[in-house]
Formats: sequence, structure tokens, C-alpha cells
Amino acid sequence: MSATGGAGRGGRGGRGGGRGGQGRGGQGRGGQGGSAQGAGRGRGRGRGRPERRIEDARYSETVVKIMRNAKVVKGGRRFSFAALVVVGDGNGEVGIGHGKANGVPDAVDKGVKDAMKQLFKVPLIRAKTIPHPVVGRYGASLVYLWPAAPGTGVIAGAAVKAVLTAAGVGNILTKVHGSTNPVNVLKATCDALKKLRTCESVAALRGVELGDYNWPPAPKKETAETEAAATK
Repeated sequence: MSATGGAGRGGRGGRGGGRGGQGRGGQGRGGQGGSAQGAGRGRGRGRGRPERRIEDARYSETVVKIMRNAKVVKGGRRFSFAALVVVGDGNGEVGIGHGKANGVPDAVDKGVKDAMKQLFKVPLIRAKTIPHPVVGRYGASLVYLWPAAPGTGVIAGAAVKAVLTAAGVGNILTKVHGSTNPVNVLKATCDALKKLRTCESVAALRGVELGDYNWPPAPKKETAETEAAATK
């Protein structure tokens, strides 16, 4: 009987072990549920942020550079970010902005808002180029801009090209001297673009008529000799 009782107790022990195994299985299922909830929260944050930061559809944004700064504190390091952003409509209006925040998206948002406050007009002529050569300066950076013929394209570095493309310039030659810091180069490029003047604006400032200077020039009249030479 003792053997039988021992077997019975052993059986009860086995059932207890089985219940224990089920309990552990329940914990495992709970862990899966927790990970699913975490994934749901992550997707929710991603969907909640708008993809476009500019309400006006005419303007587009370009992030030129993201800079990271680390501050060492007692608990470790704290990171902050700065964003250089260019905003333009591709038709002669452009602006640059600088934003700082603890996260990259927030820094870009601040940069876009800053750029929208600093929009200015760029005078363009036919062939999508600038009216005349010009030099811009900011700090230790010098930016040279020259007009170019159709088909040339935008020959420029990354920072200068971002500003010119956002402004709608299609053909231009550029050169950067001195500091190549993106902040200096962007501001020097804007300084150069703000110095541009068209013939009409200069005439208005001087109070004269363009016709007094034979502008725009009249088309050349082809004589019989030039026509004969062209046909040969």
C-alpha cells in the first residue's frame, strides 16, 4: 500500500508540474502580447507625424546638412542636432534656415520655419540664368557666380547647388574660395543672389529709360551680301 500511495503522490506531483508548465507558457504568451503592443505604439508615432512640413504646395525643402552636438553631463552624454534647410519654389524665390532641437525631425521643422521667414526674390533671365556675374561674401567664404549658356546646367558644390536649384536657376557656373563651412557657403550664396540686378531695375533706380541706351538691342538686318554668303 505504501508503494501504491507513493505512486499516487507521484502522480499528483506530475499533475502539479504540468500546471506549472502551463503557467510558464502563459508568461510566454504575455511576453508576446507586450512586444505586439510595443510595435503598435511605434507604428502609431510614425503615422502621426506629417510627411510634408510646408503647408504651401509651391515650396519644396532640401536638407543640406545635419550636425550633431554632444554635451557630457553626470549621467552620460546628451545629444542635440542642428539642421541647415533650403526652401524654394523653383521660380525665383528661395530662403535658408537653421534649426536646433534634441531630435532630427524637430530640428528640420524649425529650420523650415526659419527659412520660410527669410524668403527673397532672385531675378532670373531667359535660359534660367543670372543677369550678370556677382560675388557673395560671408565670413571667410567667397562665392563667385557667372551666367552660363543653355545646356550648361548647375556647376556647383552641394551647398551652393541646393540654393540655386531651389531658386530655379538652371544654367550657371560657380566657384567657392576660402572657408567651405556649409553655413558660411549658404549665407555667402544668398548674399550674392541678393546683389543681382536686372536692366529694368537699374534703369528705374537711375530714373532713365532703357530706350535711351538702345536696350534691348534691335535685331540685326541681314543685307543681300550676308544672305548670299549664307546660301553658299
